[in-house]
Amino acid sequence: MRGAVEGIAERISSIGVSSTMQVAADAAALRARGVDVVDLGAGEPDFPTPGNIKQAAVRALEENFTKYTAAAGTPELRQAVCEAHARDFGTAYKPEECIVTAGGKHAIFGFTQALIDPGDEVVIPVPYWVTYRDVVNYAGGRCVFVETEEANGFALTAAMIAAHLSGRSRMVIVNSPANPSGAIVDRGEFEKIVRLASERGIYVLTDECYCHILYDSAPFSAASLPGAKDTLLVAGSLSKTYAMTGWRIGFGLAPAPIVAAMTKLQSHSTSNPNSIAQKAAVEALSGPQDSVAAMLAEYRRRRDFVVRRLRAIPGITCVEPRGAFYVFPNVSAALGKNGMETTAQLAGRLLAEARVAVVPGEAFGAGRRLRISYAASMAELDRGLDRLRDFLVKYS
Repeated sequence: MRGAVEGIAERISSIGVSSTMQVAADAAALRARGVDVVDLGAGEPDFPTPGNIKQAAVRALEENFTKYTAAAGTPELRQAVCEAHARDFGTAYKPEECIVTAGGKHAIFGFTQALIDPGDEVVIPVPYWVTYRDVVNYAGGRCVFVETEEANGFALTAAMIAAHLSGRSRMVIVNSPANPSGAIVDRGEFEKIVRLASERGIYVLTDECYCHILYDSAPFSAASLPGAKDTLLVAGSLSKTYAMTGWRIGFGLAPAPIVAAMTKLQSHSTSNPNSIAQKAAVEALSGPQDSVAAMLAEYRRRRDFVVRRLRAIPGITCVEPRGAFYVFPNVSAALGKNGMETTAQLAGRLLAEARVAVVPGEAFGAGRRLRISYAASMAELDRGLDRLRDFLVKYS
């Protein structure tokens, strides 16, 4: 049976365009017309890629490292990923348990395609990153959503997950620190989640995209827990940690048979990750790490500024994020009047009238909220928050 548009495969009709990418495209279109837009929607560091990483790419070009590589990534980079993960988290992965992908999103796609059959259930905490829902749908799986509470800082517990498991459960997706809430799963709770999954014979996919952007705790990977490797799938990314979003390098860590299955799929889709970017990634992982700490310090300064400014706006509540670089304020007070019933409508009006780009909460399964990225300069954050405040006061 075909989709709504004649000739388009049904599996494509099961997914939508990424809401975060759409907001970025809308903001870019306005800027191209000369409109002054403050973009607080993009989940992208405003920092340049560190110089040592860029120079590694230059050397790769000069050495003509521009041919195909192994489908799962170069042996050098797979080894570098394993060594960096061991250095940072105390894990013990081997290169055959590692696949290099075209960004962390590609690793998540590969895991779901390799493991989820039609009808399999995947447990996903709410609010969730937009892609989780669609990649599960594309695989024919069924999303089972677990609501977290703003009053508890959107904290996820094993008990919440256990209440949503069934005989069809195949995977649980955990994102810590989380996009869009900035919530983290503490070590003790992660231990319970991994133990629960192991007892039930299901996988835990841990998305570590923001694992180095933490404000009140040390970086942690559930893969360091004793006995976790058999049921744990790690999706990692260099995009946020090293300001390398456009380089498109991520990785997956998992039992070797799963990596082999993902490699088979990758060999027929991308062939291999970009060769030059892989050389740069080796330098990112094995070279100096001082840029990571410098960016984190700036993110902390911005977080404190944005939370303070948002909490000063009448009717707005905002949980202080413990990681990542987003705030997820509750804007319920602005809804239900002036033609703005949903945050999608509110975000549309903010862009059209106030020239501020943000992402509506519905994209993350959690209405009444907006995702605001503080991966922008202090000057842009100040301008954007001024515009947001003035808009909300005008229509209050």
